[in-house]
Amino acid sequence: MDLENFEDDDTFGYQLSAESSDLLSAREAIEDVDQRWFTPATRRARWMDLLGDYAGEEFFVLSGESLIENVLDDRLLAIGHDEDASFQVLHAYFILEQTILEFVNRRANFEIVFWQVNHNNTINTGHSHFRVASRHLARSLLFEHLLKLDGVVVHTFHDLDDPSWLQFQSTRRPMFVLANDGGVVSDDDKFQNERLLLQRLFLYQLVHGGLAIALLDGAEFRDTKILTFVYHSEAYRHNPQLPKSMKLAADRAKFALDDELATCMPHGKLASPSPFPPSGSVRSRMAEFARDAAQSLQFEFSRELLYLFLLHAALLPELSLAERAQPAQTLSPAIMTTLLNLFLPQVFFLVSRVPFEIDGRIFLALISTVVTNPSTTVSDIVGSSAFEEVGAAWPHVIPDFSGFCQRFAHRGKRARKPSAPPAYKLLPFSHPVFGFHSAFLPATFDEETEVSSSHLNFGIHYSDTTHWHNSKSILPSHLGGEDHKVLTECQRQRQNRSNQRFMTTLQKSAATLTGALGTTLQQITIISAQKSSKADRKVKAPLNREPRPTGKKAKTIVNSTQRLREKIKQDKAASQEDESFKWWKGEIDNMARLNTIQKVEKMQSISRNKRSEEPVLGLEMRCFSLHLLLRQWIESPESESSVMRDRFTLAVMKDVKAICDLKSLTPTAADAIKAVLVSLGFADYSAGLISNSVNLPDRSFTFAFEQLLKSSSKKPRYNFMHITEHPVEWQLRLFGEFMDRSMDSAPDSRVTFKPDAWQRGVLDCIDDNFSVLVIAPTSAGKTFISYYSMEKILRDSDDGILVYIAPTKALVTQVAAEIYARFNKSLTGKSLWAIHTRDYRVNDPLKCQILVTVPEILATLLLSPPLARVWTPRLKTIILDEIHSIGQQEGGAVWEQILLLAPCNVIGLSATVGSPENFSEWLGTVQNAHGFRYKVIQHPHRYSHLRKFFYVMDEKSHPPSFTSLTSHQDTQRSVFLHPISLLSFGTRSIPADLALEASDTLSLYRTLAEHAPSSCGDLAPQAFFSVTHNPTLLAQKNVIAYENALKRALVPLLEMSKVSDGTRSIVRHLQDPKVLSLRDANAPPSRESFRENLIFLLSDLHVRGELPAILFNFDRMDCEILAQDLVATLAEAERVWRGADPKWKAKIQQWQQWIGRAKERERATARAAKQRENDDDLEVRGESQHSWESSFDPKEPSAQFSFAGTTAYSKSELAEQIKDLRRWTPDWALAALQRGVGVHHAGMNKKYRSLVESLFRQGWIRVVIATGTLALGINAPAKTTVFCGDSPYLTALMYRQCSGRAGRRGFDLLGNVVFYGLPMERVQRLVLSKLPALGGNFPLTSTLCLRLLNLLSGSDDAEVAVAAVKSILELPRVSFISDIGRDQILHQMRFCIEYLRRAGLLDKDGKPMDLFSMAAHLYYHEPSNFGLVALLKSGALHRICAQDPITAKKDYILVMAHLFGRRYLSRVWANEKNLAAAKESPSMVVLPDLPKSVRKVLVDHNKKILKTFTGYALACGAQLEAEGGKESHLPMSKMVYPHVQQSDQSLLRNRLAESAIQVVARSPFVANSGHTDAFKSVEELCQSTRSDLHLTGNPIPSLKHLTSKSSHLLNAYILDFYIHGQVSTLSKANGIRQGEVWYLLQDFSLSLKTIQTSLRKLLVAVPVNTELETTETHDPAEVEGDDESEEDGSDENCADLKRPPGVKEEDWRLYVVATEALQEFDEKFRAMWA
Repeated sequence: MDLENFEDDDTFGYQLSAESSDLLSAREAIEDVDQRWFTPATRRARWMDLLGDYAGEEFFVLSGESLIENVLDDRLLAIGHDEDASFQVLHAYFILEQTILEFVNRRANFEIVFWQVNHNNTINTGHSHFRVASRHLARSLLFEHLLKLDGVVVHTFHDLDDPSWLQFQSTRRPMFVLANDGGVVSDDDKFQNERLLLQRLFLYQLVHGGLAIALLDGAEFRDTKILTFVYHSEAYRHNPQLPKSMKLAADRAKFALDDELATCMPHGKLASPSPFPPSGSVRSRMAEFARDAAQSLQFEFSRELLYLFLLHAALLPELSLAERAQPAQTLSPAIMTTLLNLFLPQVFFLVSRVPFEIDGRIFLALISTVVTNPSTTVSDIVGSSAFEEVGAAWPHVIPDFSGFCQRFAHRGKRARKPSAPPAYKLLPFSHPVFGFHSAFLPATFDEETEVSSSHLNFGIHYSDTTHWHNSKSILPSHLGGEDHKVLTECQRQRQNRSNQRFMTTLQKSAATLTGALGTTLQQITIISAQKSSKADRKVKAPLNREPRPTGKKAKTIVNSTQRLREKIKQDKAASQEDESFKWWKGEIDNMARLNTIQKVEKMQSISRNKRSEEPVLGLEMRCFSLHLLLRQWIESPESESSVMRDRFTLAVMKDVKAICDLKSLTPTAADAIKAVLVSLGFADYSAGLISNSVNLPDRSFTFAFEQLLKSSSKKPRYNFMHITEHPVEWQLRLFGEFMDRSMDSAPDSRVTFKPDAWQRGVLDCIDDNFSVLVIAPTSAGKTFISYYSMEKILRDSDDGILVYIAPTKALVTQVAAEIYARFNKSLTGKSLWAIHTRDYRVNDPLKCQILVTVPEILATLLLSPPLARVWTPRLKTIILDEIHSIGQQEGGAVWEQILLLAPCNVIGLSATVGSPENFSEWLGTVQNAHGFRYKVIQHPHRYSHLRKFFYVMDEKSHPPSFTSLTSHQDTQRSVFLHPISLLSFGTRSIPADLALEASDTLSLYRTLAEHAPSSCGDLAPQAFFSVTHNPTLLAQKNVIAYENALKRALVPLLEMSKVSDGTRSIVRHLQDPKVLSLRDANAPPSRESFRENLIFLLSDLHVRGELPAILFNFDRMDCEILAQDLVATLAEAERVWRGADPKWKAKIQQWQQWIGRAKERERATARAAKQRENDDDLEVRGESQHSWESSFDPKEPSAQFSFAGTTAYSKSELAEQIKDLRRWTPDWALAALQRGVGVHHAGMNKKYRSLVESLFRQGWIRVVIATGTLALGINAPAKTTVFCGDSPYLTALMYRQCSGRAGRRGFDLLGNVVFYGLPMERVQRLVLSKLPALGGNFPLTSTLCLRLLNLLSGSDDAEVAVAAVKSILELPRVSFISDIGRDQILHQMRFCIEYLRRAGLLDKDGKPMDLFSMAAHLYYHEPSNFGLVALLKSGALHRICAQDPITAKKDYILVMAHLFGRRYLSRVWANEKNLAAAKESPSMVVLPDLPKSVRKVLVDHNKKILKTFTGYALACGAQLEAEGGKESHLPMSKMVYPHVQQSDQSLLRNRLAESAIQVVARSPFVANSGHTDAFKSVEELCQSTRSDLHLTGNPIPSLKHLTSKSSHLLNAYILDFYIHGQVSTLSKANGIRQGEVWYLLQDFSLSLKTIQTSLRKLLVAVPVNTELETTETHDPAEVEGDDESEEDGSDENCADLKRPPGVKEEDWRLYVVATEALQEFDEKFRAMWA
């Protein structure tokens, strides 16, 4: 829900053309439709990971026409190029399969759809007849090839109005269509704009028909991600309607294109693709083609050409793949003209009707051979087999070629195979860890060569001995590190104050945390290993490997002393029990005069007394409460109503179960429970509930328990208490929330609760030092795993280290607070725990036992050479919480690197890992390579169920004015959603995690029994749960078994090819009537309705007792707007009430009078003080007493206008906290806190966020509006989660993360999920969606290679460093998303080293040099970090900085924006009108091109990269060829085209063998278009090498993104902000949402700081310089808003460094410009959020 109106912002106020009767040209029409719809839609579109961040495993449609268009547009493909008669369809097959594999390998759920009306863009109607005919035939052949691919489903429809398509859309419900946008307006060819207009209107019709679209052209495939622009469905947007003239223009465009196509087709009709493979053999198709062609082709030599064409087609099955890799042929101009203009266009159209495979270059080679050998027979030229095949297809026709040869004789050169590229030679490199001994590696230069320029080339070997984040040495002082700096008194006081503030905050946060059962955490004191003896440890350690014994205990010998002690203990307990019962009798007597309701209220107070924990008294107190409950029922005037029966039977049975669960009853209590069960109709359950529980000495009740049974007959006294249904059905209907939730739980001495079986399995793994991956839903009980591991480490030694990895800094702080609350251990010279993030550290991270950090920091520590000897070997366990973050687009690779480098066992925790098998298998191989055993443990069930609701808004009328929370009555607009009712969405399967409550199973059974009785079998509840002896109450695991049985009965009904009326009726019957009555449940509400109704939703939750709640909205600005709306509504209602309420007015008047008597009270106080001086013991009458007026503040919100809870948190404490936050927090946010409303997103101040979390846990804040920041593990238990509005970021994964916040274990037995402002179709899609398979990133990049070598070099090949590198090199797969094996990894590593050597970052021994710091610290921007190094080494940046200061800084920022601030704009947006209008704003919007000198350096550098990694591809290709032969099959279909065919040799075959292109790295299918092993770009290298090379752009630091034209333009937001500093302009002109601006600018600011600091470190390290203080290097451990980290306003990166001796003027000038540009940028940045 776009509440800031960003999506509707008319950026430049365009003047749209009015409706008129004038005819629009195609160009005018496309410009108009773009201005009306597509350009604004482009502004709304988001650049996203199509699968990971958007669709997951949701079904979508891939446009077949767009797919084939992209295949045919590949610039390497030799099809349809004017002046070239080539038609290389094998290459096209390869590209097609490679493209589809990009989706299949990422587990995309898609099918291909062809809309026949979209063919014009595919075949380029309007271009030359040859081009159109070529692409038309290729389209037919590729379509036929698609039908042969296993697992690829293809559909064909005429257009979007085709009834078959509408039926498909209705039943299959695709989430979006992936298609091309058609391009930009152009007059390059005659019909470009006509084609574009039809494509654009096609997209318009899609999005306004309820489908989203994503762009296939311009999509980027990286790792497991598909990145592209996503345009959301606009079915319900209020867009301007397209004028009628637009439809007329579209009709004219279609007619014009049809006429143009008809002129170049033999029969004037386009062959429509059929969804069925063509029938008939190839020979029969050739025969049919020959007949048609012979009639159509009536020009000179047409028969000869037709015969040769048939001959080449007949010859193709005999040719090997190698023989078909031919260079371009040269024929005489006369025959080329004939072929391109007369013959081939008609032939291609005719072949497309009966498609068979052809090869243009073989056809041309055949013609050339015939012409140059006029005396040789055709049979001798092609061989007998092809000759006979053509004779069968076109009998009795053998043309005389003498005239043909004479007419087209030519002296052109025969096609020669291109020469092989020159051999690549490697620079020298040797290292003992790397065994680069492959025979396939290139030769090595004998002598060192120049690899870098003179700029910044000091030859300094980098020594990584300081923290990345400050100038302190990583080493301890005894290993060469610096001693602690002596602080001044002022500095020491400031540091102490800072530490005190943090610890105070931490203590408060710790006090709010609770354990799994909702109880306050109890701190455990652990004795230091140095202080405790072995005997002490044996006695005190609770971590016992063996669980508690449950069998018969062995006899224990007890001596007299022990017997005496036991007797004293028993006597004391008996005395305490007597005293407690005496107290209890007094309480009973005091309650005698109260009525039943008053007694209940009194008991609620008494039950909090500690005496209630005593076994016997506690039992009696519970029985008394049960007695009072029965009395309430009996005394109720409606006691016999069904509503009262349900209400009281549920309450009574809940109490009965709680009493029986104690397993400690007296005979008297057991008799009372039996009587209750008989009265309610549960007599059969008595034995099962009470057996083995009567184990306390009998004691009569102090009170008279309600007599429920008649004395004589023992029959129930009150018949209305008896339930009216079978006890099993009653339990399913009402008792689901209170059923036993355990899953085979049993006592275990290692923990304080009864763990389930899967939890005991985890404990065993931890005790046995296994690495373990735990996958269990939120609330299942994973939290204890981390703290059990921590306790084990703390007890085992004082030296071992556990590192806890959290994905966000908010979670880091919370976990540290929980460690503080749980553990206490005194250590000498070190701390128990520490925090280390980018922004701050608490305690010394290297001198603690438990380090809590984020993944980037741990990766930095693991790769730090000094720590490889002193810290890393002490690591015992690494816990990776929310390990599914490994699949994130940003930062995911770091998680993989940690797993590859970890020297200890790891524990991975997650609730949301989809299809974990592949990841788990890879993780197991990694752990085995490290020497650790591995196990994966999965538990699929939540502890508490989630009940889902859909909030219905009334769009017809405005809601009534909000009055107050106390007067509010439930609107009943939250409609219950039965999980199975959501299947009306059209899905034919049930997700594994779609859980049913007990009541859901009952309603489902009853519906099945009514509408599909044959499917029910033995599913009647009383039959399914039948127990012949001593039945017990149902448990959750019983309901799960019943649920699975019901699903098994339902799935066949759903999987039927056509959904039957019975199935529809089942789903419809389970739907709430309110949903059925909605006119259009898929219409999202208006912004006004969305904002106005929110207060009523929250008020409903308030009166139903379903607060606290977290409201999730994934737009920061929307979160803030909603909070401001709530506060404004509450404040306005309060203002109205206070103005009208007489009691309030009287109270204010009384308070004002009290204020007026202030001086009188002061005088009275003074007199009293004086009198006390005279007589201390004298009590002074009239001394001022405390009154309500003294604490009254009329500015504070009234309770009925505030969601704030009544907690122990005082208003004075809140006022103090608000005072501390005023500097950094807006007033509206502080006002919201006072009313119990908080906002939580990364842009809010960290202290404010921490306070919100704390107040939410304490119950003061009961409404939090948050983005995804509260979705990842934060301890913020809520009863309800609300999804406020739709968002592309609300994915299947995020839905589960967010909804899991409701119903946390220990707090609620049931959680509520409310969908507010979402279309019903979107709700259904979310609930029924499957978790996407875990994606990943290829971790072994050039930067990681550089850092690994630094690790080895700087640590002197420390054992832990060598082990980490060797394990990586020996893994079967280095990544779970890649099939690259160990041999290719070795090759890749060697060529990464080669590149780093040539970049001047390594010497021949693998030691890092010069600019290593900059390249390594900017790892998150690879490959731009290497581009920056190239610019620095070449002197290009020096030349920029040598300009006048203003120009220098502007150009410097321009270059940095290209490198580190890239954000795309669509070329569609950048039309003439938009660019002209943009000039009126302060922003230039489109980022200018790089300076020519800079671009030249990057282009040259990219050529070096290409050369280096071409050598890698050739080396790997040679090895693969030697081991498995040449590539011979297509990558997906595995269709084989052998390299050697056994057939008759012929003149043509001999000639083809001579000229065939031999390739090693290049795929022979790509060589089919004439390409050798000479590659023109890294992109070409990656896309056209043999498939088993698995070559992607990941390990290659290509600078293509900086040097080549993209499908999209770059947004100038960085440069614009540097110039004008206006955030609002960035939103309006540059199209960046205000909620994203802070993130983007901060990330760029961090990059600038890293560059400036790295330059500084390098300059001060010049040998003539002495040691100078260095400054902080910023590493984006996380990009979050922590503005208080620079609270004092100081900037360590100021120009406080004087030019060191020995530094050149040009180097110094570079540093000055970098520093000043950073300062100016940060000055504007700070002004933005100050």
